[in-house]
Amino acid sequence: MQIKPDDLTGSAIKALLQEHLEHMRSISPPESTHALDLDGLRAPDVSFWCAWSAQQELLGCGALKQLDAAQGEIKSMRTARAHLRKGVAAGMLTHLIDEARRRQYRSLHLETGSMAAFEPAQALYQRFGFVYQPPFGAYRPDPNSVFMRLDLD
Repeated sequence: MQIKPDDLTGSAIKALLQEHLEHMRSISPPESTHALDLDGLRAPDVSFWCAWSAQQELLGCGALKQLDAAQGEIKSMRTARAHLRKGVAAGMLTHLIDEARRRQYRSLHLETGSMAAFEPAQALYQRFGFVYQPPFGAYRPDPNSVFMRLDLD
């Protein structure tokens, strides 16, 4: 698996992100869907990467949003359906954590769903040392969301 920065213009990534948004909207109420669209992912404070196979097949994606000089937020972690449970998410999460450390962030945050469909994601984040926390940034308490943090120092 090779993880590379992406400019969000390719048809494969557009299709994967459309699938991601549609899936999030199908299982979360509108007020609890915090996934970024293409414009949101192109914001200057967001960096975006794609994971590719040796055969140039899109495996997944992930983004890192800078909250301030010391904190980042994980956004848009998604694995292509054909590659679920093959280590893509763990590889992308490792990359995002390494990048956050390279940027000298002190903490990394995320929001994910609280419903059963999000239990595998929560378990992955817990394996990497993320702990539950109250809402951060502009997020507000929401029964459909959980908030997690990884201290990096």
